[in-house]
Amino acid sequence: MVPSLFIAHGAPLLALEDNGYTRFLEGMAKDLPRPQAIVIFSAHWEHPVQQVGGAKQYEMIYDFYGFPDELYRINYPASGDVKLAEEVRSLLQAQGISSELDPVRGLDHGAWVVLRLLYPAADIPVIAMSVNPGLAPREQYAVGKALAGLRERGVLIIGSGGTVHNLRRIDWASTQPAAWAAAFDDWLSQRLLAWDTEALFDYEQQAPHAKEAVPRNEHFIPILIAMGAADNSRTARMLHRSYEYGSLSYMCCQFG
Repeated sequence: MVPSLFIAHGAPLLALEDNGYTRFLEGMAKDLPRPQAIVIFSAHWEHPVQQVGGAKQYEMIYDFYGFPDELYRINYPASGDVKLAEEVRSLLQAQGISSELDPVRGLDHGAWVVLRLLYPAADIPVIAMSVNPGLAPREQYAVGKALAGLRERGVLIIGSGGTVHNLRRIDWASTQPAAWAAAFDDWLSQRLLAWDTEALFDYEQQAPHAKEAVPRNEHFIPILIAMGAADNSRTARMLHRSYEYGSLSYMCCQFG
């Protein structure tokens, strides 16, 4: 059985950088069973109804501006799997979760930056998934839980986002993590390792500096989904933790 993963996708420039975090991601796949397919939830695809990527071949979405031209020339030619996409919809429907198939949307940088570092050959079928910021944390977890059985068939479920993601608090010159960002991730790490879902579902009230760390929940959602996808195993492991620009968290977790 393959685990589920939460991976911080960072800023778009991560796709061009060579640093400790990119090298970690490039090596991560070597420690995992090779997946038959990948289902990836991206913080950069928001929708009030769960969207399931149904493209046969994904186009690139460069959902950012003002970056070096080299970034816009990157291509990650991932293929889809319409049959698996329909199965994902059936699994969601079985748990009362509405969804829609989107046959045309491409991969945004929350998906392709991560996938390109993990599996640069782009030779594994991908199902892109949206996130719904309007759902409560318990409901986010339930989305992942509905898909947990896919892991038994070699499907890798990835939540791509960031545990601390407050662009207004970024310090471009800082080389050390901000105390408030580290305190939030400390609390989060402890709750994840203990599989303390009740505390996690109430993170807005219980976690220190929660409003600073998570001013909007779209980047935090994917960790709850990835965790839910391992509800049948309930084990968590921290794979990596570092920071860029003072508070941009590069936390990666393995579930199951």
